[in-house]
Amino acid sequence: MSDEVKFYEPTVYIPEAEIKTRVRELAEKINEEFGGSELTVICTLKGSIVFFADLIRHLNMPVVCEFLGMSSYGNHTTSTGEVKVTLDLNEPLIGKNVLVVEDIVDSGLTLNYVIEYLKVRKPASVKTAALLLKPDALKAHQLQIDYVGFQIPNKFVVGYGLDYAEKFRGLPYIGVIET
Repeated sequence: MSDEVKFYEPTVYIPEAEIKTRVRELAEKINEEFGGSELTVICTLKGSIVFFADLIRHLNMPVVCEFLGMSSYGNHTTSTGEVKVTLDLNEPLIGKNVLVVEDIVDSGLTLNYVIEYLKVRKPASVKTAALLLKPDALKAHQLQIDYVGFQIPNKFVVGYGLDYAEKFRGLPYIGVIET
């Protein structure tokens, strides 16, 4: 397979309306768990930005927004296995409840790295929310994801923040592309 993208409209895999409904449901579960307690919500850039923005609008507690830049894909359709921190947090996490928002978990190696990276900062708790989970691709089997939007097969997906070579992030749905 070539690393070059065929430029056509991806096939819709998860429609926009279904994503909106599921994001509201996840927010309701988070609201139930944390009540009115302040929550530091960390967006793992860049792919999670759309999910993060939609999710925090449905949270009913004080929210502190933080951004963490991580990269493990580059311009490939699979993780390179090497995680790079491209942007660090601005605020300390000591004693805070933290929610890490991830766009997609396939191998789980990046999210596992992020959790360990954050635990060193001594938060009160670290929970995770992932829009998409590919259970068949999971390599970090001990990884616990607290809030999962959709479990999907091991397909390469784009849209709703997810990209291929920085393209397709703005699609309002999750689509499948042929590479």
